[in-house]
Amino acid sequence: MATAVTVPAPAPEELREWARRVGALSPVLAVIVLLLVPGSGGAQGGTGGTGTVADAASGLLVLICLVRVLRGGARPLTRTAAVVLGLPVLGICLAAITSDDPAASLPGVARYVQIFVLVPGAVLLLIRDRRDFAVVAWGLVGLALLQGSVGVGQYLTGTGASYMGEDIRAVGTFGPTDVMGMATVVSYGLIVVTGIALGSGPGRTRTAALVCAGLLFVPLVLSFSRGAWIATVLACGVQLLLSGPRRAALVALAAGALGVVLVGGLGIGSAMVKDRVASITQVTAAPDQSVTDRYTMWAAAGRMWSAEPVTGVGLKGFPQYRDSHASLALSSGSDTAGAGAAFARQPLLSPHNMYLLVLSEQGLFGLLALVGSWLALLVRALRRRRLGADCALVATGLLAWQLIDFFYADIGGPSTVLMSVVLGLAAWWALAEVRRA
Repeated sequence: MATAVTVPAPAPEELREWARRVGALSPVLAVIVLLLVPGSGGAQGGTGGTGTVADAASGLLVLICLVRVLRGGARPLTRTAAVVLGLPVLGICLAAITSDDPAASLPGVARYVQIFVLVPGAVLLLIRDRRDFAVVAWGLVGLALLQGSVGVGQYLTGTGASYMGEDIRAVGTFGPTDVMGMATVVSYGLIVVTGIALGSGPGRTRTAALVCAGLLFVPLVLSFSRGAWIATVLACGVQLLLSGPRRAALVALAAGALGVVLVGGLGIGSAMVKDRVASITQVTAAPDQSVTDRYTMWAAAGRMWSAEPVTGVGLKGFPQYRDSHASLALSSGSDTAGAGAAFARQPLLSPHNMYLLVLSEQGLFGLLALVGSWLALLVRALRRRRLGADCALVATGLLAWQLIDFFYADIGGPSTVLMSVVLGLAAWWALAEVRRA
């Protein structure tokens, strides 16, 4: 007589604990979920804000965290955490004070403090342990899968942003004015699942992470974002090296085979992807207009810094001083169309390089303060590798991706607020009291 096999249902206590954990993290998860809401305006470069619902949720997140801290009565941050997270404030305030128009710099002060200080600090304080870290990390993956599925649908149906005369560029719900939005979100998700797959967690979890990695690879390719490609490859390379040379070699071979099958075998945007990859090596020989514009704005940022080397021209000053420092090679703007929007010229309001943006607007003092904070997080995250492979690989990978991507991008657009959540995740691993796994 056959014996029926029953699968035990989750214990009520486990369900209640899961519900309590999600409820405690709901302010952070709300910021992530609300990034699915399409933006109503164009992405503003540099220190500009966007006024999205996700930005409003990030403000509520900070307020809720403040109330919890005041009710708790305990010192919220260690001295090291307060110094590392608060360091950028010095450069931000000094640049605003020394600006030719301090009042015009105030929105920039608010935006920088929101993205690099307040929201990361709030995320750090709301995460209590590794399980909370995992909940937020998988939240990033869920957002990446949803945005990526929208992007793949845009490519297949020809309803994406305009690229090479065709409406096929995958941009998710971010629209043609923020073509880096979906690429950024998908890259975050890919970095997270790569870290989990290379970690020491349960086999089912690592298998699920590998499946998600394969799914996220497709929309990342279809984003046609060279900066996101470069940052993702290098950040994943860092994660692989940290996980061990042998595993790094095996995973690199598997990833290469996956790329060949998806792009070469199945023909996922193969011709255009090949041209886009080739354009990476043509930035000096035969650059396209977007590359020319970027180099021109980089040079303009360098000239601004030369004029004000210590404190810069002031927050939100790059658009004001751009034309007086840029050469005639700079175009009037970039063309945007598709994904439900009409043709428009998007003004070039930032150098698309975070380091040069900070250097031009905040000077050497501001750059050292901001980059010093990021490097401190990276060093402390690396030093804690032995406390837990999964969290270490995820946090280090996300930091590495962001620091590399900043060579090709800066803050601006709806996805910027997600970057502050990512920095908060990394800050928790680098600065909070973590026990050995």
